[in-house]
Amino acid sequence: MTELDATEQALGETFAETMVGPDDVPPDPTDPLDRTRFPIDEWRLVEKHPDVSDLGTTETLFAVGNGYLGMRGNPEEGRPSEESGTYVNGFHETWQIQHAEGAYGFARVGQTIVNAPDAKVLKVYVDDEPLNLAHADLVDYERSLDFRSGLLRRRLVWRTPAGKKVQVHTTRLVSFAQRHLSVMTLDVTMLEGDAPIVISSQVINRQDGGDEYTADEEFDPRKAESLAHRVLEPQTQWCADGRILLGYRTAQSKLGIAVGVDHEMVTDNEWSAATSTEADQGKQVYRISAREGQTIHLEKLAAYHNGPSGVPVRELFDRCRRTLDRARIEGVEAVLDAQREWLEKYWANADVEVGSHPAEQQAIRWNLFQLAQASARAEVEGVPAKGVTGSGYSGHYFWDTEVYVLPFLTYTLPQAARSALRFRYLMLDAARRRAREMAQDGALFPWRTISGEEASAYYAAGTAQYHIDADISFALSKYVDATGDTDFLLEEGVDMLVETARMWADLGFFDEKGDGLFHIHSVTGPDEYTTVVNDNLFTNTMARFNLRRAAEVVQELKDRDGADYDRMVKRLELGPAETDFWLRCAEQMAIPYDDRFGVHPQDLHFLEREVWDLAATPLEKRPLLLHFHPLVLYRFQVLKQADVVLAMFLQGDQFTLAEKRANFEYYDPITTGDSSLSAVVQSIIAAEVGYSELALRYFHAGLFVDLDDRHGNTSDGVHVASTGGLWSALVNGFGGLRDHGGVISFDPRLPEPWPSLRWRMRLRQTRLTVTVTQDAIELAAEGPRVEVWVRGEQVAVPADDSVRVELTGHGPRIPGEVGDVPLIWGKPRDED
Repeated sequence: MTELDATEQALGETFAETMVGPDDVPPDPTDPLDRTRFPIDEWRLVEKHPDVSDLGTTETLFAVGNGYLGMRGNPEEGRPSEESGTYVNGFHETWQIQHAEGAYGFARVGQTIVNAPDAKVLKVYVDDEPLNLAHADLVDYERSLDFRSGLLRRRLVWRTPAGKKVQVHTTRLVSFAQRHLSVMTLDVTMLEGDAPIVISSQVINRQDGGDEYTADEEFDPRKAESLAHRVLEPQTQWCADGRILLGYRTAQSKLGIAVGVDHEMVTDNEWSAATSTEADQGKQVYRISAREGQTIHLEKLAAYHNGPSGVPVRELFDRCRRTLDRARIEGVEAVLDAQREWLEKYWANADVEVGSHPAEQQAIRWNLFQLAQASARAEVEGVPAKGVTGSGYSGHYFWDTEVYVLPFLTYTLPQAARSALRFRYLMLDAARRRAREMAQDGALFPWRTISGEEASAYYAAGTAQYHIDADISFALSKYVDATGDTDFLLEEGVDMLVETARMWADLGFFDEKGDGLFHIHSVTGPDEYTTVVNDNLFTNTMARFNLRRAAEVVQELKDRDGADYDRMVKRLELGPAETDFWLRCAEQMAIPYDDRFGVHPQDLHFLEREVWDLAATPLEKRPLLLHFHPLVLYRFQVLKQADVVLAMFLQGDQFTLAEKRANFEYYDPITTGDSSLSAVVQSIIAAEVGYSELALRYFHAGLFVDLDDRHGNTSDGVHVASTGGLWSALVNGFGGLRDHGGVISFDPRLPEPWPSLRWRMRLRQTRLTVTVTQDAIELAAEGPRVEVWVRGEQVAVPADDSVRVELTGHGPRIPGEVGDVPLIWGKPRDED
């Protein structure tokens, strides 16, 4: 037994202790998974038998990544698969957008993530018969994604056509410790009889290769564009002694990429090897005379490096060589150890525990693990809507990151949050250019982008969402408040705040002949079923925050350091009266309110529209965007996702509890949940205003967005924003955490079925562990003293100590649901 085998065996025994079988847990109506196939394990996602009917979904669910590099959960043999994907964050191709009728300012250049050369492939032939899961006679099978080791494992026993039994074990990881490295292992053992075995380890350019297995797909705007031209142009290739290097440059964007793989074979069997490369493929082929009981152990290291147009591909080759050399010297076991150490620290800060609910616990940890895989090593890039698990939404970055992902990162992985904010700072010049193009002052960040340039071809639901500026400013402010990173705020963040405030001050206007208020017209809020409207409530409330915060920070900088302030004024050409004007705009911001209904209209004319009859809309017509022309949707009161409700969460201190309840009760019945961003926010506000049962049902809808393929497009990649929003639903919704102006407060709303909820969060130099039970909240500090508020009372948590505060109930509990609409996320509510 090799050292790796011993480690795997020990880990397997540990995991067996945490496995819960379907007979060990009573049926749970809130658990939609088939537990005969996916048994409950609180620290792993486990599959007990393969199924070709949902290949795309499981390829996403079992993907591994680190925020820079991602590999879908395709079988090592390459088949069967729906999308054999390997993605490098930010590595994209461009193409000319063909508008049927163009206009000034329309996005002109599209951007789509490229399927990077695939280094996952390890084909196995026994007696010249290929192992293919779609047809193989499997005696035993288990695949698992481990959240503590970061390993994707597969263990199977295959009965070959000749009747011989072969044991095949594989592992795959993308390293959190070494950003550019992936490690794969393959162990093959003849259990019965001897046989000639061939192992073909390959690197394949799938982006440009023909694929006869890919079926034609129906239109879905959530998918990536298909590019007609050759994307990856070969630059050079090299191979020797088990090492393969392939280099490419994209045809239009001129970005370079290199992939290198290295191999090490360990076996007592006789074997030989041959290495070869060509333009779109590299191969390392082993021929082994396998004897019964003698294990064949193969280690495959893969390194990916990419760079802008000015970086020679040969330099990227050298970077791959250095990555592979270092990993080979350290050894695979050291890489595995580093992975476990990284994840141990991650879970110490990020874990959320729900007492006595193992199925929910497993799903929670899968979602939290996806956040690490999407963001941990993104660094100079952003966090795409699908992370690096799929090509959905073309690999673009949206506002999703700032509103749904950055809160989690801020409180658990602040360095990753800082990196994501710096990514926005680095595209500030492009945002300034976009503002000029849109006839605005300041900066206007792109709605959809990879490069920093706007890539949204449909302006009504894209460019018109100016709230992206306020979302970025909001996330920046929350990060600084929680971490105390004023250096970033005053050196770089202030530039973003000033330029976005300038955009709002220029975009809106004072209605001097009317109400005298500051109005913002012709914008789109988060709800993309209602576009190009006046005074969208979400946009106006967030813009008000942006304007106030920018003025505050400028004043803070002036008070703190005259020299830094002077440099900022010179750098940004900040006029002496600008901040005063921003504050005037904020104080006189138009915030729509309707006395007749006692609610805040989503926009100035929203309540004038006809209400869509959701109850009469059949399930096969959902999501609505795939079955109705946009103009049809725009004429009705019907929401794709939370809009006013989201504003009440992010700007919660600007609304009374009575206003929140009235607004929630109005908008919840007309919210379709056609967006994966919605259920988690509806859960938070439902919990706050007292709809505790509905809050839990919305939570479950968000919890299983991908695991249950709730939107029918998990095959395109993980819904990363939903995974971040799930953390918010737990911590902000049920835990009652709020952070307004840097003041941390708690007003828990623990669901009745849950005995406890525990999470960790970082506040400056302190890690705070919060435990909520039905009768108390306990706050334990590791680090300096912190001060928080619990239901209106200030509580000091001493350094390295804990405090317990008794609770009387968990707020109002309103039974049942809102309105008559019996749907929640495309499924009947009574089925959840």
